[in-house]
Amino acid sequence: MTVMTAWDLFEDLRAAQDEMLRATRGHGWRPGQQFTSGSTPAAWAPAADISERKDAYLVSVELPGVKADDLEITFEDGLLTIQGERRFAHDSAEEKMHRTERYYGVFRRSITLPSHVEADKIEASTQDGVLQILVPKAPDVQAKRIQVRAGQGHTVLTPGATVNDGS
Repeated sequence: MTVMTAWDLFEDLRAAQDEMLRATRGHGWRPGQQFTSGSTPAAWAPAADISERKDAYLVSVELPGVKADDLEITFEDGLLTIQGERRFAHDSAEEKMHRTERYYGVFRRSITLPSHVEADKIEASTQDGVLQILVPKAPDVQAKRIQVRAGQGHTVLTPGATVNDGS
């Protein structure tokens, strides 16, 4: 009698992915343990979305569990930097952790933005674990609407030329 076992191709891929994530992103880190890369603590980078409106850029960053007091946001030479720390909240001796997938500790995220923004008018707020940073564009670089005139034919101007409208 032959015994057959089912083989799941994706099980091997999932196991390899889990192992890679632990090795490259610190998933093997346990709360209270300092995860280091070389001689300095490794920082993780939160997920971010960047969108553009006609008057501003909007940066949305996922930071559940991070208090506003634990954030520092700077803008210098076109580089928006968000850094801070998410602290591990389960320090109970009565609680045994079976799996830790969320990142804890120091984080840092730097985003390059065009230099034509009004740095002194950048605003940041947080709600429901999402940090929103509004970066206004300078007025002179915002899109301008150009009026199209209707008429017969057209005149091509060359630099320094004047238009004679027949009057």
